[in-house]
Amino acid sequence: MLGERRNNSKLNQVHFVIAGATSGAVTRAVCQPLDVVKIRFQLQAEPICYHSISKYKSVTQAVILIYNEEGVKAFWKGHIPAQLLSIVYGCAQFGTYELFMKSFGPLFHQQFKPVKNFIGGSIAGGVATVVSFPFDVIRTRLIGQCDKLRAYRSIIHAFVHIYKNENFKAYFRGLTPTIVQVAPHAGSQFMFYKLFDRAYKKVVGIEETRYSATSCLIAGSLSGFCAKLVIYPFDFVRKRMQVQGFQRYRRNFGKGYSYNGMMDAFEKTIKQEGFNGLFKGLTPSLLKAVFTTALHFSTYEFVCQYLEEYN
Repeated sequence: MLGERRNNSKLNQVHFVIAGATSGAVTRAVCQPLDVVKIRFQLQAEPICYHSISKYKSVTQAVILIYNEEGVKAFWKGHIPAQLLSIVYGCAQFGTYELFMKSFGPLFHQQFKPVKNFIGGSIAGGVATVVSFPFDVIRTRLIGQCDKLRAYRSIIHAFVHIYKNENFKAYFRGLTPTIVQVAPHAGSQFMFYKLFDRAYKKVVGIEETRYSATSCLIAGSLSGFCAKLVIYPFDFVRKRMQVQGFQRYRRNFGKGYSYNGMMDAFEKTIKQEGFNGLFKGLTPSLLKAVFTTALHFSTYEFVCQYLEEYN
């Protein structure tokens, strides 16, 4: 079981990294379309409603419009850097979490298990974010660019173009709101996952350290929903900041915006788009969170179980 393997477990840190990478890759491949729709909503300055001049007005309308204008491949735009992001993130996240639980887990009293899981998840999320962040910037820009006025031809071209025309710091634009977001988000995910997993197993009478696919899916989906709802405005601001200096390639998507840091982004969004503007793309984001977190944790647990049985 995540973070609580038996003493005679055959798994080591390499196995946890492999399981994390596999989990990230599988989750990304399946859920990428929801991410594309979510990011398009987040980058749109106009209101998301039918009586507006906005390009995207609802989830259904956005899906149909993207398909009609750009084809089915558009739902996997930026998929290669997104896969690299997910693999690197999964390796770092689960590897760091398991290492933390092994090194510091025994120091926590039984009654402080939720706190232990929150701290371990927060540290793991922070480490994984910093390591994988440049891939997040690249995939956001690839998803956000207009097909008729493309800035980047490929992931390599994007990396080179950003370095030459902006600077190295551009790879980490939006890192501050991301860290502020990811630490409590990842911590909440692990904490809620363990709480829901234990609750389910207690109700159905399953041993706590035993693998259960149903428990993983239920606990994962609920933890993803709860965690995403708490930190969503920071995810929104992160995406807006990642396309700074990139607005001329987004002319077909509506008016642009410019921010001088995280707090300025929050203030201008609320002033120009209202408080609800901070929650643009929340519906597809919650759908994505439910599916991806359930798949993320269940795949990780399954791979660990497989490696333990056949190693």
